[in-house]
Amino acid sequence: MVVQAQEGRLTTASVRVLVATAVPVERDAVARAFASPPREVPLPGTTLHRVEHPAPPAEAAVAPLVDAPAATPASAPATAVPVADADAGSRYDLLAAGVGPAAAAAATGAALTAAALAGQPYDLVVSAGIGGGFPPDAPVGSVVVADEITVADLGAETADGFVSVTGLGFGTVAHHPPRSLVRDVAAATGGVTGTVLTVSTVTGSAARADELRARHPGAVAEAMEGFGVAEAAAAHGCPVLEIRTVSNPVGPRDRAAWRIPEALAALTEAFGKTVHVVESWKKHD
Repeated sequence: MVVQAQEGRLTTASVRVLVATAVPVERDAVARAFASPPREVPLPGTTLHRVEHPAPPAEAAVAPLVDAPAATPASAPATAVPVADADAGSRYDLLAAGVGPAAAAAATGAALTAAALAGQPYDLVVSAGIGGGFPPDAPVGSVVVADEITVADLGAETADGFVSVTGLGFGTVAHHPPRSLVRDVAAATGGVTGTVLTVSTVTGSAARADELRARHPGAVAEAMEGFGVAEAAAAHGCPVLEIRTVSNPVGPRDRAAWRIPEALAALTEAFGKTVHVVESWKKHD
């Protein structure tokens, strides 16, 4: 929600945000960041969980004094309290889109299309969830905010090694969230910024982890949906953001080292802080 003071009146512009997770447990972790419970909104082929996030109370806004008399024990300073629009507030649609980039792109695209046809397009799409972190940059329990969303395995194997689809002469392999939004969300959450890789097969060996880091030196985490969400957002001309909380290190598959409940709790906390950034963000990148 963008808030502006104009001639003593608080005016707000509601922000519509689509949040795509892979599975319901991640969606529910995001929902816990809000005070109000979500309500179900059915769409063809999927269901949104919608949260209406109200505008802050008008009393919380700072307004200049108007004809304020000197304070006395019997009288307090008079202030001009701005009046907020009655219907001001932001809307968050939470979507459990499915596992992997294809499912994420399909469900996200369906939600974006439905919103556009209803004349209520989204202002931002967020890919959110838990994922693996590349040590030592993104240890277990940390928050990662993508400054680049890259698909790691879309391309071809050649005699000289892997060549991305872009290197083959067609397609794209990366999307870049708005720089100012990445910066401010990372500052608010204490998050690490860097490339978040989208993979169709989760890394399970040290050799694979080393290979990915060699091809993508800026990588700090891997997950399975970000690029699909970003592709759908790009098709609708909508900015995208990816936020991950780290549940396990990228490398040898060791379930005993996973910290999924802790990562989900961290996702709730991180998204609560992200909401405040998004609602004051002005799209200028």
